[in-house]
Amino acid sequence: MDNPHCADSVPVRLELEPGVYSWCACGLSKKQPFCDGSHAGTGFTPHRFELKTAKRVSLCQCKATGSPPYCDGSHAEIE
Repeated sequence: MDNPHCADSVPVRLELEPGVYSWCACGLSKKQPFCDGSHAGTGFTPHRFELKTAKRVSLCQCKATGSPPYCDGSHAEIE
């Protein structure tokens, strides 16, 4: 798999508690936007990120962001 699968054309907005998270980079996870191990054999690995405080975030689901795991508006360029 050369390019990630677009899981959705809009970001997901979530209130996350402090902790370590694994954002799905391949787009195949059934637990979007988080990794469930579906990337096995694809060459993709999840992007781990940590929040020190509770925070409202917009996580990318199109998988085209230039600043994973956060949405940067790249979904607007996808047809």
